[in-house]
Amino acid sequence: MAVETSSSFDPIIRSAGLNGVLVSFGDVLTEPGNRAALAFSAAVARAGIDGIEECAPSLVSVFVQFDPLHLSLEVVTAKLTALLAEQDWYAAPMPEGRRFIRVPTVYGTDLAPQLEEAAQAAGLTVDDAIAQLSQARVRVQTIGFAPGQPYLGLLPEAWNIPRQTALTKAVPEGALVVAIRQFVLFSVANPTGWRHVGQTALRLFRADNDTPFFLRPGDEVQFVKASPDVLERHKNDPDGGAVIEAIR
Repeated sequence: MAVETSSSFDPIIRSAGLNGVLVSFGDVLTEPGNRAALAFSAAVARAGIDGIEECAPSLVSVFVQFDPLHLSLEVVTAKLTALLAEQDWYAAPMPEGRRFIRVPTVYGTDLAPQLEEAAQAAGLTVDDAIAQLSQARVRVQTIGFAPGQPYLGLLPEAWNIPRQTALTKAVPEGALVVAIRQFVLFSVANPTGWRHVGQTALRLFRADNDTPFFLRPGDEVQFVKASPDVLERHKNDPDGGAVIEAIR
């Protein structure tokens, strides 16, 4: 998906299958579009509309699932249209309950072998690349692709680098990869077309927990530079040594 930093897009409501509605706040990724999706999804959940079964934000859209035996598509569309009219969702406050999480991260070394390649693609020295990536405070824009796996952004413009033309066969759990001004933090070992620039000890998917996904859309994260020794010390800590505080 392309990335922009502003939005002139009017929200669109479309049907999605027999029992779904997709509310879109953009056709490319923008900060206002992602903000709108997160804020509107939270508002739908708060509204408690009888017959709506699920509401899930993506990068710039919100999927709403409803019970077609209880609600018609026309009624759902009318209720969502009325909610859309309540405010400018592109400038809406972010949902409450968000957290700022600082995650110890090893950049480069054999733990994250594509840092130099990514820095070159961004037109930066390795030191400057580490400084930009480790100082960036990014938002969890959506969860997807694998259980609990976040897309995070937006990074500085220099990091609007393309994906690789070939797949890396696998990166490990906790791998931090980069492309198109976004991070993805891997919740399980998987192939990827994004460049592996950092490694954490954070466990994102915790199947035995009441809340199995550690990160939530709207949380903010900083991947703080750390040494391999720090990761080793935290290898048995599900939080990977992360420091967590509430955003007020």
